Amino acid sequence: MNYLKKRVMTAKPSSFRRLGLALLVGLATVLAGCAALAPVAPPPPNDPVSLRINVFRGSSNIPIYMAMERGDFARRGITPVLQFTPNSTQQREGLAAGKFDIAVAAVDNAVHVIEVAKQNAVIVAGGDGGMNEMMVRPDITRVADVRGKTFVVDAPNTAYALIGRKIFKNAGLVDGKDYKLNPLGGTEARTKSLESPAGPATMLNPPWSFVAKERGAKSLGRTIDLFGPYQASGVYVMRPWAAANAGALERFLGAYIDGCRATLNSANRAQVLEVLQKSFQLDKAKAELTYEALTTPGHGLNKDCAMNMEGFKNVLALRAEMEGQWGGVAPAPDRFMDLSYYQRALQHAGR
Repeated sequence: MNYLKKRVMTAKPSSFRRLGLALLVGLATVLAGCAALAPVAPPPPNDPVSLRINVFRGSSNIPIYMAMERGDFARRGITPVLQFTPNSTQQREGLAAGKFDIAVAAVDNAVHVIEVAKQNAVIVAGGDGGMNEMMVRPDITRVADVRGKTFVVDAPNTAYALIGRKIFKNAGLVDGKDYKLNPLGGTEARTKSLESPAGPATMLNPPWSFVAKERGAKSLGRTIDLFGPYQASGVYVMRPWAAANAGALERFLGAYIDGCRATLNSANRAQVLEVLQKSFQLDKAKAELTYEALTTPGHGLNKDCAMNMEGFKNVLALRAEMEGQWGGVAPAPDRFMDLSYYQRALQHAGR
């Protein structure tokens, strides 16, 4: 006892610091082990349910198509019923009116539903970076050449139209003054518009960007390079529906995550190409180009189709700047999201 007391009394301060550090490391290890052993909530029961899912006809839906192809919905008791929207206006209004359950599209549409239409929607998952390119007719060689012409958009006040307007603004062009906006609708219609001098510029993503190039259009660049990171496609629903159908939503998101993982797994490349060709009637060359875009980090699918928070902050900042919302100052992103359903689905994905 006297020996121990003597050792303590004569110990150097550095010895106590080392002892304290060792105790902290040990405590952190114990806590981490406890967290790892914490029980995971059981997945919701796989009761049969049909879910109406409203989408644009584009490759951003590949997680859904792959989940359908690989049985990820079926083993969770879900029958997905896909609806294709002609434009974002009909999708936004249809979701609020209860015409379908789940919308998968650029999440800026959800922001519009919440802030402009004053409806109780919420973003529940991410998806991809949009894979958009500024596509133009052959006679246009730079962004400034759109002066005096028309920019063809889905709707003038959401998502990719806002990116395009920002790109033009950076080139010194102001919409309504230096060029006109033509709200034509979805990507298929905008792809065809490039065949006429009346539709000289638009934003397109795969596979339509590659279809347009094959028909003679050209790209002035990817939006990730012309604008920056962007949270594009994602999943949004009405909050009351989510609360009343939490189990079904979690199961849908679990299948969605599984489809996303399957797409990004290079071992499944052949299957993804086959699904792309079948879903969009593509030849192998365009399917391969689309696959490359989907699997390009930052441009294509996010890992696990998670939200890209930097990209979503850019979504809000862009809306604040181009639409003048919130007094020009973007709000915190949390008010538009509830990722708790996604986080629970993530625990059971792959099972």
